[in-house]
Amino acid sequence: MDLLRHLRHFVVVAHELHFGRAAEQLGMAQPPLSQSIQRLERELTVELFDRSRRQVRLTTAGELLLGEAEELLAGEGRLRNLMGQVRAGELGVLRAGVPPETPAVTLRALLDELASRAPGLDVELHELTTGEQVRMLTERNLDVGLVHHPVTADGLRFGAPVDVPLGVLLPRTSPLARGREVTLAALAGLDLVAAPRATAPGWHDHLLAVCRRHGYRPARVRPARNPEFLFGLVLAGGAVAVEPATVARREPRIAWRPIADAPLAKRTSAAWPDRSAHPAAPMFGQLAAEVLAAAEPAPHTSAGPPSVPAARPWPVLFDTTG
Repeated sequence: MDLLRHLRHFVVVAHELHFGRAAEQLGMAQPPLSQSIQRLERELTVELFDRSRRQVRLTTAGELLLGEAEELLAGEGRLRNLMGQVRAGELGVLRAGVPPETPAVTLRALLDELASRAPGLDVELHELTTGEQVRMLTERNLDVGLVHHPVTADGLRFGAPVDVPLGVLLPRTSPLARGREVTLAALAGLDLVAAPRATAPGWHDHLLAVCRRHGYRPARVRPARNPEFLFGLVLAGGAVAVEPATVARREPRIAWRPIADAPLAKRTSAAWPDRSAHPAAPMFGQLAAEVLAAAEPAPHTSAGPPSVPAARPWPVLFDTTG
C-alpha cells in the first residue's frame, strides 16, 4: 500500500469536505479517489469521514489523523528536498585536493564561490601534488582535485581545462633579462629548477621534452618544492625556471620573460572518479576553471620589457582532451 499517496488524497478531501472538488484539485476522477479513501480506512480500521448526511464531515479519527498526516507529508517534502540537495552536490562533505603552489587569493576566491553556490557543502581541502591527487582519486580517498596535465591515469573524468602561459624566470641582473623574449636554446648550459618529477610526472616529462626539442638540454634538473627555494636557486645564478608570470611577482629580483620559439602553457583542470563520483565534483570543476581563468595576469602595457605575456592564449603543446 502506498500510504503517503493515500494520505495526500485524504488531506485534500479533509480540507475540501467534498469528494468532487477534491478529485478536481488532485486531477483525478472521483471514483478512484473514493476507493483510495476507503482503502486507507480499511488499512487503519477506522472511518475517517461521516457520510451519513448530505455534507461530508470528518469523524473524530479523521480529525486526529489530519494533523498527523499533514506533519508526515511535510516531513516527506523536507526529506525529498534534502536528498535533492545531496544529489545536486549542495550538502555533505567534499574532499578536494589543490596543488601546493596555489596562490592564497585563488583559494579564497574558489572557497567563496563554493560557499555562494552551495552554502551547505562542507569543503575539506587538502594540499596535494598532482601525483598524490591522482593516487588518492583512484583509491577513492579524494572526491575531486586540481591536477596538472598530462595525466594518464584511467578511471578519471576531467573538467574544463585552463591554460596558464609560462615563461622563463631569470635574475633581473642576467643578460638574458634585457630582451623582451628568451629562446629555449639561449638557456643552454644553465640548470633548470622544477618541481620534483613525482609531484606531476606527466608535466615534468613533457616540459623536459619540449626543452630538448627546442635546443635546451639542462645541465642539471634541480628539484624545488616551494617558491622560496626556487627563487634562491635562480638568484644564486646558473639556473632558470619555467613558471607562470604570477610566480615572478612574489620576488622583485626575479624577471619573467616569455619564450620566443616554443610558447608553452601549463594546463590545469579538475579531476574526479569516473564512477560513483561525488555529486559536487562537476560543480567544483566548473568553479575552479572560472576562478583559475580569472586569475591569469593581464597583458603588459608599459614601454619597458614585459614581465607578463604580451598576448594570450598561448598554444598548448600537448593534447589532454583524450
